[in-house]
Amino acid sequence: MPGPNRNLPALRRLARFARAMARLSADRRVIALLVIFAMFLAGRAWLAENPGSNPWAPLDLNDEAGWATRAKIAALRDDPAQCRAVLERSEVAFTSLDPVGEAPCLREYRTRLDGFPYAGDRPDTTCAMAAALEIWRRDSVQPAAQEIFGQDVARIEHFGSFSCRRLYGRDEGPWSEHATANAIDIAGFVLEDGTRIVLIEDWDREGDKARFLRRVRDGACQAFGTVLSPDYNAAHRDHFHLDQHSRGLGGVCR
Repeated sequence: MPGPNRNLPALRRLARFARAMARLSADRRVIALLVIFAMFLAGRAWLAENPGSNPWAPLDLNDEAGWATRAKIAALRDDPAQCRAVLERSEVAFTSLDPVGEAPCLREYRTRLDGFPYAGDRPDTTCAMAAALEIWRRDSVQPAAQEIFGQDVARIEHFGSFSCRRLYGRDEGPWSEHATANAIDIAGFVLEDGTRIVLIEDWDREGDKARFLRRVRDGACQAFGTVLSPDYNAAHRDHFHLDQHSRGLGGVCR
């Protein structure tokens, strides 16, 4: 009958193989940790160079927009003091105005953009609206105008920001974002050479003006909580409705 010692060589070979595998696994673990650490350092460096995509970097409207920019703007809706700090840090010219009105039409944190190219009256809005308007102008309106027409937009025409009313002027139902100036209606654009681009005339036409309007509508969806265009309904046939009401992930873009 074979003795137990006859299996020792095989057991020893198995033990050596197991130790080799253990060492190899350990090496792989070290390599994996080194790769993860290198990726962490590379990611940290990339975020430092791209603050718009860094959720921990303070919002600066002069930084190139990234995937975190919209969330940062949305956070300003409930923090007017931080919002005004962002405008100051971004060197945006603005004026803080005293509160006016009573609920549900109380405008508590009125902010007027002093350098924004409004045509006509210079409306005040909530601070979050002001920040979004600045980003929209910089990242969408002016680049689209330069690409399509070779010049900047000189003035942006609007129908105002404040109107103490319910949605669509109804007697009942939710209050409009215009009731607190958390919205603005944009009617058209005037280029540096005087060319006018207006929604009521140019939205349904073909050509550069219609292409421009769709570009800036789509760009607005990256900055505002709600964007309603003539594609939404007949009530918006002559303007873009832009507001900063929180409407969940992704907002409303029509």
